[in-house]
Amino acid sequence: QVQVVESGGGLVQAGGSLRLSCAASGRTFGTTAAGWFRQASGKEREFVAAIVWSGGSTYYADSVKGRFTINRDNAKNTVYLQMNSLKPEDTGVYYCAVNPRGTIYDSTRYEYWGQGTQVTVSS
Repeated sequence: QVQVVESGGGLVQAGGSLRLSCAASGRTFGTTAAGWFRQASGKEREFVAAIVWSGGSTYYADSVKGRFTINRDNAKNTVYLQMNSLKPEDTGVYYCAVNPRGTIYDSTRYEYWGQGTQVTVSS
């Protein structure tokens, strides 16, 4: 089993920044990738960004490219999501997930999930 815990959410004004953290613990050996997803009220969960553990390749949704950066600290088994130039439409609950089976873009493929952290961007 792998435990995933997110932190770093909060309330920020449009144009501001936040950094989310995702710490994985437990049977983390063999972690293949980690992804961030978000879910706004009344909407489906959507892909935000992902990073492949080996090699560090990164992937972003078009809506966040150039504003968000995902990176990892292997020693700490932690993934970060740096969010800059935040917009009101970035508001939602942000979830971290690890070990997708197959495509990194499909939330249903991920094996382990955190509880989510709320991000609210005011206009």
